[in-house]
Amino acid sequence: MICVDVSGVGLEQPDKVLFDDLDLTVSRGDRIAVVGVNGSGKTTLLRILTGALQPDRGAVRFGRGARITMLEQDPVLPPGTVAEYLGDGWEVAAVATSLGVQPLFDRPTDQLSGGQAKRVALAKVLADNGGGTGPAENGHDMIVLDEPTNHLDLEAIEWLESRLVSMSAALVLVTHDRHALDRLTTQVGPSRVVELDHGRAFIHQAASGSSAYATYLDARAERIEQEAQEESTRKVLARKELAWLRRGAPARTSKPKARLRTASEIVAGGPRDQGVRGHDLELGVGTTRLGNQVVELADVGQRFTIEGGAEHTVFGGVDLVIEPGARLSVVGPNGSGKTTLLDIIAGRREPAMGEMTVGTTVVVGYADQHSTTLDSELTVRKTVAGPLREPDHEDKALLERFWFDATAQYAPVRMLSGGEKRRLQLVMVLARQPNLLVLDEPTNDLDLDTLRSLEDFLDGWPGALVVASHDRAFLDRVADHVLAIEPGGTMRRVPGGVSGWLAERAASTGNGNTTRSATKPSAPSGERRGKPKPKRDGPSPSTIGRRLRETEQAMVKAQKRVDGLHTELASTTDHEALADRGIVLAEAQASLDALEAEWLELAELAE
Repeated sequence: MICVDVSGVGLEQPDKVLFDDLDLTVSRGDRIAVVGVNGSGKTTLLRILTGALQPDRGAVRFGRGARITMLEQDPVLPPGTVAEYLGDGWEVAAVATSLGVQPLFDRPTDQLSGGQAKRVALAKVLADNGGGTGPAENGHDMIVLDEPTNHLDLEAIEWLESRLVSMSAALVLVTHDRHALDRLTTQVGPSRVVELDHGRAFIHQAASGSSAYATYLDARAERIEQEAQEESTRKVLARKELAWLRRGAPARTSKPKARLRTASEIVAGGPRDQGVRGHDLELGVGTTRLGNQVVELADVGQRFTIEGGAEHTVFGGVDLVIEPGARLSVVGPNGSGKTTLLDIIAGRREPAMGEMTVGTTVVVGYADQHSTTLDSELTVRKTVAGPLREPDHEDKALLERFWFDATAQYAPVRMLSGGEKRRLQLVMVLARQPNLLVLDEPTNDLDLDTLRSLEDFLDGWPGALVVASHDRAFLDRVADHVLAIEPGGTMRRVPGGVSGWLAERAASTGNGNTTRSATKPSAPSGERRGKPKPKRDGPSPSTIGRRLRETEQAMVKAQKRVDGLHTELASTTDHEALADRGIVLAEAQASLDALEAEWLELAELAE
């Protein structure tokens, strides 16, 4: 069954074309992911596919009787309670439990946070529309999801993926979760990726049993390489034609006139204007020196007073030392206190119990998950300049480094996309030159290019990092230890990053034990205080992780040096130069070998 067919569709904004001449047919059972940079028109395309928005040109035709529903990026719920909005039935209860919204049933919808509203709206999409008597696909022929994994914990994301894989309805989604992209465009089909890139649309079809996401990555890399080769050829031709022009035409015959036209066309027909995204995202603006002490928590806990005057303990007995160069990720189910712990570490909230010590050289950069520090009515450039001065050329240059062009710099913050707001928040945080970064769901709404740039930046960033995120690929890349907040409020530090934590949890579950029963409770505070901690032999895990990253970066540079010397040798015929370069190459290779040996030793220590 065809759900929707679009032909020759195009849409423009005052300053740019979002996409043009797009042809796409979505049938029941299809899996389609839409990718592109922030502001490229992903959400706009989703709304066209659901009929909520009309394109500037082209035709949109819907299948007869096709039932289509959409999860908005920032859904607005109708008045009433959550229970009234979701309805009754076993399917509603099952979905609500899996997404962690069942405790919200009695709460009015206008009292929900943005994350809670998103999870409730997602539960509605998945549980509707069979009156709660059957699976979601009985009610929908096509489900459109805009960033469905935002505000979900890791367990809920795994459940969501399995649910979406099993549906027979068509699925069209926008997500920055690369695990979800790969799984949902591999295990079910037909699968495609629609790529929006500088006003053009590319459709990548997966071969049977393969990943459309991987197909997209390969095709995009090949296209970028081809464009680079074409630009190199264009430059060579342009130089030749310009040299001819400078010599001057010997006579105004038809042949020189043709040469003039050719030269003009070559010079004017350069590569597509990439704008501010023509260069890599430059996140580094400097870092304040960090001393030996960062943050230490001793027997820290947090409690809140709930309805009726009773006290609810979120977590307790937390002992934590954050070392210079630490890379820590905070994981746990929704409501376990991840954001509360980050607030305490960042100094935004006092703990109800225990003590916290902060080093005198620590400069904290904190990015919350809702961008609450941004004034929605200020322009982007005024936001960066602050209230005490007018924006100047340095602000302009800084914003361009963060991919904000002239139009975006003069736009009010409220008009930015979710990803652009997140990027602006990073500008504000990094401009302080922090040496301790505390990030709460930093990947929400970021496009894949910005996400990769953030990962690359954190790879080489010299300060300490504490991050809470549901993005498994991101956590695998940037964190080497997990702070796992368990049900009941205990916390433990798990080496091996999120992959190690997930593997440990899977092993415990496979042995018939739940994660909760496998977790050792924290010792009583008196016992912790009374017994000194045993001294660790050798460097700490965080030190090993930091040295591993530093060695990996040095290996990359050393390998580039060796490759460059090999290229020089291949193009040199002079015997003396060959001998000199050979000596330098031998030294460079010895340095690379030493780094590789050091890396192997560190890798063994990390295991």
